[in-house]
Amino acid sequence: MSLLLLVLAVVLGPAPSAAAGGDWWTPAARPAPDVGIGVTGEPFTGTTAAGEVRGFVDAHNHLFGNEAFGGRLICGKVFSEAGVADALKDCPEHYPDGSLALFDYITHGGDGKHDPAGWPTFADWPAYDSMTHQADYYAWVERAWRGGQRVLVNDLVTNGMICSVYPFKDRGCDEMTSIRLQAKMTYDLQAYIDRMYGGTGKGWFRIVTDSAQARSVVEQGKLAVVLGVETSEPFGCKQILDVPQCGKADIDKGLDELYALGVRSMFLCHKFDNALCGVRFDSGGLGTAINVGQFLSTGTFWQTEKCAGPQHDNPIGDAPSKAESDLPAGVTVPAYDSDAQCNKRGLTELGEYAVRGMMHRKMMLEIDHMGVKAVGQALDVLESASYPGVISSHSWMDLDWTGRVYALGGFVAQYMHGSEGFVAEASRTKTLRDRYGVGYGFGTDFNGIGDHPAPRGADAANKVTYPFRSVDGGSLVDRQTSGERTFDINTDGAAHVGMVPDWIEDIRRVGGQDVVDDLFRGAESYLGTWGATERHQASVNLAAGRPASAGSSEWNPFTSYRPDRAVDGDGTTRWASDWSDDQWWQVDLGATRLVSRVTLDWERAYGRSYRIELSADGTNWTTAWSTATGDGGLDTARFTATPARYVRVHGLARGTGWGYSLYEVGVHSA
Repeated sequence: MSLLLLVLAVVLGPAPSAAAGGDWWTPAARPAPDVGIGVTGEPFTGTTAAGEVRGFVDAHNHLFGNEAFGGRLICGKVFSEAGVADALKDCPEHYPDGSLALFDYITHGGDGKHDPAGWPTFADWPAYDSMTHQADYYAWVERAWRGGQRVLVNDLVTNGMICSVYPFKDRGCDEMTSIRLQAKMTYDLQAYIDRMYGGTGKGWFRIVTDSAQARSVVEQGKLAVVLGVETSEPFGCKQILDVPQCGKADIDKGLDELYALGVRSMFLCHKFDNALCGVRFDSGGLGTAINVGQFLSTGTFWQTEKCAGPQHDNPIGDAPSKAESDLPAGVTVPAYDSDAQCNKRGLTELGEYAVRGMMHRKMMLEIDHMGVKAVGQALDVLESASYPGVISSHSWMDLDWTGRVYALGGFVAQYMHGSEGFVAEASRTKTLRDRYGVGYGFGTDFNGIGDHPAPRGADAANKVTYPFRSVDGGSLVDRQTSGERTFDINTDGAAHVGMVPDWIEDIRRVGGQDVVDDLFRGAESYLGTWGATERHQASVNLAAGRPASAGSSEWNPFTSYRPDRAVDGDGTTRWASDWSDDQWWQVDLGATRLVSRVTLDWERAYGRSYRIELSADGTNWTTAWSTATGDGGLDTARFTATPARYVRVHGLARGTGWGYSLYEVGVHSA
């Protein structure tokens, strides 16, 4: 009987167990000395009455950015077996006064000078405006969790070119090697925290690989950690003088490897144009530095064109940068037309292959850092399959895409701006969040290359007063103390990730409870997107291989453009019409089917004005959908599900001087 009870206890699983007989959230063996947490009270557990998890989501963080870029760009470690004094110390070249903190003054201006001492004085770092010091020490992450955060996306990050030009490094610059190391270090951190709590699986830091696992972790009151990737040349897919340095086999092998490591979301391009997509530009002196890196990596500077729609990329930085000294003699950063703010490079053929590869593996696509041209094309692909796995994690997406992301079932988070700026940006998309019934997230980007919220001042209106209650009301949050320094959001700003609860309280003070409530629903919405991605099933193309006909077909002595080429499953063949406006193409589904979505993959000769018509008998037609603003590429027509045997694409006005030409037409029930 006692053996049976033991087995049942193991199988059913208890609530989070107490560490050595104490509170379950208090470790039995925290290293000493160590930084303080400054939060008391039991972390909230369970779900709401509606079965929803609660908590904040940091959708964009780089825990192990210190392991990237050659290992010496960001100084300090997330944890160390030798303790806090070893973890939180500066890089050796920063002594004695920070004069060689090169990356700080290349990207941020100034001279980079600072007191290099970390533990225990922390005189000058961590700081809200430092890009070169550890901001994700494990105990600071613990404070964020204790203050209400329940999901953390750890983006494994690096950049081979930045690594190669930075003079201080202790390892090679291969991007995938760095990604593998950071994944390993994340699992090592989990084991490090587990040991504090008595063994495997007992700590609060839990790496998850599916949404159900994540929900279970959050319901226990712990932190669900998702692995993502943000790197400039994933799978070695760089381009040199517009020539791809990878192929489809490299993409498949790379995606399989990342999935096996536990990665479930990723960017396809970051900072530099690559063989997959064009990037969204950086501004200011940093933009100049990144554009120099773009040239050194690819042989070309960013190239711009006039934007096709209301969306636009960031203005390219034109401020001088010390990075320009790395350019070959006689080469200078070009000037750009102010009315041409979009990257010419969109989503390439290999990039589309990678997007579809991620869809096949049920991974989530990060669209921040893609130029708007590439984003539009990626959303076209996702919409053609009704695929919900799309994430904007830190305000690098044009806000005009927000509705399309939410309509797919995707998730949006905002960069960790100062409270006033954060509230203002959140208000601009509040109507959409309410319409789709979704929560909101933030992306801290700690250990990235961006500033964080500056202090509003000890005399600021509505300043944070300590101690304060966490959003759920169950924990008391006081100032955070690290060694000899105590951090206050009013006077120190968001100096490290442990200041997230303080920053959220600042948002509440500045913007009211509504935006904080949206943030507190962030974990549920993020996991909702992930779960829908996992459950997605590709619909059957009812038109595949079915008989097709057309009003005309272009004649060519070398190849055929007959109607069935648009339903042969080969994306390189196509149907093409004569060169006049009023043309039609249709397919016989063989039986009456319920039709609600038609996808059209246009060749360069596209329809500007056309309609989708349905018929049960091939004689009597009704219009299900129409547009007069077609722009080519991949179009998706959605309409109320309607019984039909025949589906017709009826062209009314061409977008070019040629006819109408379709690579593939898909007809779907849902």
